[in-house]
Amino acid sequence: MVARIIPVEPFDLVIFGGTGDLARRKILPGLFRRLADGQMPWEARLIGAARSDVDDDGYRAMVLESLEEFLPSSALKPRIVEQFLSMLSFVQIDATGDDGWPELKEKMRDDVVHAFYFSVAPSLFGPIAERLKERGIADGQARIVVEKPFGHDLDSARALNESLAAHFDEAQIYRIDHYLGKETVQNLMAVRFGNMLFEPLWNSQYVDHIQITVAETVGVGGRGEYYDGIGAMRDMVQNHLLQLVCLIAMEPPSRYDHDAVRDEKLKVIRALEPMEPDDIVRGQYSAGSGGPSYLEDVGDPRSRTECFLAMRLSVSNWRWAGTPFYIRTGKRLKARASEIAIVFKDAPHSIFDVPRGRHSNILSIRLQPNEGMQLGVTIKEPGPGGMRLIDVPLDMTFAEALGEEHSAIPDAYERLIMDVIRGNQTLFMRGDEVEAAWAWTDPVIAGWEARGHIPSPYDQGSSGPDDALMLLHRDGRRWREIRP
Repeated sequence: MVARIIPVEPFDLVIFGGTGDLARRKILPGLFRRLADGQMPWEARLIGAARSDVDDDGYRAMVLESLEEFLPSSALKPRIVEQFLSMLSFVQIDATGDDGWPELKEKMRDDVVHAFYFSVAPSLFGPIAERLKERGIADGQARIVVEKPFGHDLDSARALNESLAAHFDEAQIYRIDHYLGKETVQNLMAVRFGNMLFEPLWNSQYVDHIQITVAETVGVGGRGEYYDGIGAMRDMVQNHLLQLVCLIAMEPPSRYDHDAVRDEKLKVIRALEPMEPDDIVRGQYSAGSGGPSYLEDVGDPRSRTECFLAMRLSVSNWRWAGTPFYIRTGKRLKARASEIAIVFKDAPHSIFDVPRGRHSNILSIRLQPNEGMQLGVTIKEPGPGGMRLIDVPLDMTFAEALGEEHSAIPDAYERLIMDVIRGNQTLFMRGDEVEAAWAWTDPVIAGWEARGHIPSPYDQGSSGPDDALMLLHRDGRRWREIRP
């Protein structure tokens, strides 16, 4: 199976923070892959903008180092590398001052798409947006891309929305969440709404519960001080995991259109029940063979910030009433894995003997690593000697289904940047969606802070605190094993 490449039209993309870590690791290597695959036109121009004192040649040398570090050598065809580097230029710019803006305006061409990627701290969103408009660099058709964190609570999110809305229309603002750009996440919508097999069963009558797991093996490492001011709730749940909940729980939109899809996601967020204390488990990893403890990593022995979080969510609508959503995310766990599991109910009556065991159909959607889907079905174990039931997977792992072409599938950032150029906002969060997520999140955080809750310790390389296991055990359920 060969992916069909649809080229985008010529564009000028300005990357604010063009010498930063995200630009070097994801944005620029991703754009190189789009050029190599023929999706990005050779007429495109990429302009790095930052405070760094480098010229065009110095910037090209830095980008070449990034390509060599983050892409396999087999991908670096000399002709493509030379062409990509020729597309690059650099402007030394002061985001909050006057320097560099006239030079940036001179580099922008007429009659091409203009996009501006804000790979900078949120505090700079407003000043950059203001100068782009005041200096006549961005017009009413320009697109701006803003990275998370989009605020740290409802008030700050509203302030950021207002600062951007003062200069750009909502249709021009692309709030990027790379989880929504993953191939399997988009396939979740295709599976639900493109197959008659699943949608009639996608409700509380047939689904017992849903599990979402995003597990990491790394700790907070060198970003300890930064992470300690955020925690797992703000870093992962408020954006990534809630977005996954929305895609699973939302009603079918009238069409695959950016506002139609985002309208339905917004309804899910607004239907989330307030959280009860017993439905929340917070944790911090202890010291172990994998390295120091969370408290040592952040340099604060009294920190109460969680790096593990498990929750039992309830969606109050007709489709999902009575069906719990269990979500968990954490650092220093036993494996790196992101998975959505739709666990269907048992058959209402089994014609087989009790010793045959209980068997549930499970649709497993794996986001990373080894993106793909599995549907667990119950069959008779082959061989003579009676009726023995076993569960086997119907497997669609992309690497196996697509073979060598799997390597050509773009990662999330590549796909989302191409959507920006196309003007397709379907996979980007809308302002009211962001604010609704914070409106649900803020009381949860305020609740455990008011109670003075202390996160539970857990062993590195485990599945998290024992309390997280009890979150499901008390409901007669079990977490799925975290597997690499």
